[in-house]
This record gives sequence, C-alpha cells and structure tokens, in this order.
Amino acid sequence: MRIVSLLPSATEIVYALGLGDALAGVTFECDEPASARVEKAVVVGGRDTRGMTPVEIDRYVKERMAAGDDLYTLHADALAGLAPDLILTQDLCRVCALPSGHVEDALDHLGCRSDVLSLDPYTLDDVLGTFLAVGERAGVPERATALVETSRQRLAAVADLVADRPAPRVTVVAWVDPPFGAGHWVPDMIRAAGGDPVAARPGARSAETTWEALRAPDPEFVLVTPCGFHLDGAAEQAARVVPHFPGAQVWAIDGDGLVVRPGPRLIDGVEAIAAILHPDAVPRPGPGVIRRVA
Repeated sequence: MRIVSLLPSATEIVYALGLGDALAGVTFECDEPASARVEKAVVVGGRDTRGMTPVEIDRYVKERMAAGDDLYTLHADALAGLAPDLILTQDLCRVCALPSGHVEDALDHLGCRSDVLSLDPYTLDDVLGTFLAVGERAGVPERATALVETSRQRLAAVADLVADRPAPRVTVVAWVDPPFGAGHWVPDMIRAAGGDPVAARPGARSAETTWEALRAPDPEFVLVTPCGFHLDGAAEQAARVVPHFPGAQVWAIDGDGLVVRPGPRLIDGVEAIAAILHPDAVPRPGPGVIRRVA
C-alpha cells in the first residue's frame, strides 16, 4: 500500500493509524509530524504566506478565486512517479487544499489508476468518520475503530469533568481581517468543551461577518483560532481582537494544531478549550497551546 496525502489533516490521520511507512507523498503544508515533509515527496506546492498580514492573505485568496485560479499546484508528474494506491484529498474548502476533481483529472491525463478518497467532514462526528473511512480504504479498519473509540473516550472524560456546570457563551473568531465566525466542526468542539457557541454556523461553512455580529450575543469568552497560524501568530492577531470585546476574556489558540485541521488533534483542542472555559475542573494543557491575551 502506497498512500499520498494532499492535505495536512489526512497526513495526521495516516500517522495516527500507524501508516507512516506507507505514506509516499505529502503537501508543502504537512508539518505534523514535522518529519513528514522532509522524509516524504512533496507533490503539492503553494505560496508561502508566512510574511503576509491577514488582510493581505484574504485579498490574495479572493483575487485568485475570482480569477478562477487554484491556490495550490499539483506536481502531477511527481505524483505519477510515486504510483500511489490511495490518494487522500478533499472538496470541503478550496482555500485548504486542491479539490478532488482536479486530482482525478490529473490522474486521467497521466493514465494513473489510484483510489481517490475525498474527506469532507462538516461536524465533529464526521471527522471521526473520516478516520474510519481512511482505515477501511487503507486496509486497517481495526486501527481506525480503536482510534475512534479512544477519541470518544477522551471526549466523554471531558464531558464528565464539565457536567452540570453553566455553559459560558463563546465566540470563535476564525479570521480577523476581515472577521469570520466559526463554522464546520468548531461549534461542536465548543459544546464538547462545556461551552455555548454563539455567532456560529454549526455544520456549515465559516463565513465573513462583522464585529457587531460577533459581539451581539455578549460572549463571555472569545477564542481566536486563525487558519494557517500557530499560537504566536494567533496571539498577535488576538491582541487586535481585544478592543472589540471589552467584557470578555480573549484567548489565542494554536489554530492549525488544535482547531482548523479536521484530524486526531481536534480532541486535544476540545480538552484545551475546556481548560479555558472551566479552569477549576479541567487541567491546563502544556505550553504552546493556549494563551490569554489582555
């Protein structure tokens, strides 16, 4: 079995299933584990946005989309040279990865015969379902079942810790310039952590909004979790969010590590959020995960 992952969350799933040795190709954004993009062939490239501000990134994405251009480049010949049995991709978000249709078109053009699995979760349960789907296609269904069972046990443990406690109102800022509220599986994570997600779109795409709309439900906590940023970058952006929510606690979270990517570490994210909302009941995670911004 030779596997190629075309999105970071799928790479994390592959490793969580103990299939790291079977992984042949990854994207330039696959940084967990850090060895993935060093030891594996990189078959998808894209622009490095680390030196850009949030508004510059937003403008770049919108301009590319308006022009009908892709944000990522598939190195089709490199992909064909790997002769993968299974390719993991998605149709969930064109900002996050190449759509599966583009991959299939490239394979048809090259005459390659690979099994293409599109992972498109919208809820936390859907995310767990992708573990099972990958495990089934990769021939290790029992490992996937064990991973899901462990994930559910950890979620149940958090639920026990926060049971019978008031659920504070929580606004998640998924992007700061322009502001975006939380969508997809993120509201499920807030509920699992013992919070009440407000100004959110459960099971639907995150959408551009206004600071007034995010502030209207009078949140007690505001979590800043920008896509493409780890804790330091999230904290820098969270400092700009503080003036919009004078009555709330504002926290930065390692967005890429714990919230944005629909993979196994979302469970770490639930535990970290629960520690923010219920610090007297849930142990605080280690360094580099969450930070309160004043």
